[in-house]
Amino acid sequence: MNSNNGLDEIDLNALRDPAGIFELIEVVGNGTYGQVFKGRHVKTAQLAAIKIMNINEDEEEEIKMEINMLKKYSHHPNIATYYGAFIKKLPSATGKHDQLWLVMEFCGSGSVTDLVKSSKAGCVKEEWIAYICKEILQGLNHLHKNKVIHRDIKGQNVLLTDNAEVKLVDFGNMP
Repeated sequence: MNSNNGLDEIDLNALRDPAGIFELIEVVGNGTYGQVFKGRHVKTAQLAAIKIMNINEDEEEEIKMEINMLKKYSHHPNIATYYGAFIKKLPSATGKHDQLWLVMEFCGSGSVTDLVKSSKAGCVKEEWIAYICKEILQGLNHLHKNKVIHRDIKGQNVLLTDNAEVKLVDFGNMP
């Protein structure tokens, strides 16, 4: 435990390889630092969102911070649940960086941005807007009680599950 900020020290090189644990199905979006895939746990067939990021030294601390934030704060109904992190080692001869796989709860109904774009004339019913805002505020309240500021709330970072649950994602910009 790092005594300065209460976050775990993470050794990215010690993370397991995702091969045989998760498989990628399709690209579902692009995040700040990488692509997001719909994936599946090989043994259980549970769906997951898998954010794949190339690891370079400049971004290593931010990546560790995001993992820590997900581990520590995702146990709330309005924050996408963190399932784990993995490292896919790439042969050094390729000249490519190793890849970090951040595995989280899959929110199959897309983002609030997607919801607005798919609505007639971009209009969402007032009841839905009120519900989504209430859920966002509950997630933010959880973070703020823990002295964490999200700093990147936007439609693309508010996801909806198939059960109409509202989940905050993309912790990359959190202090």
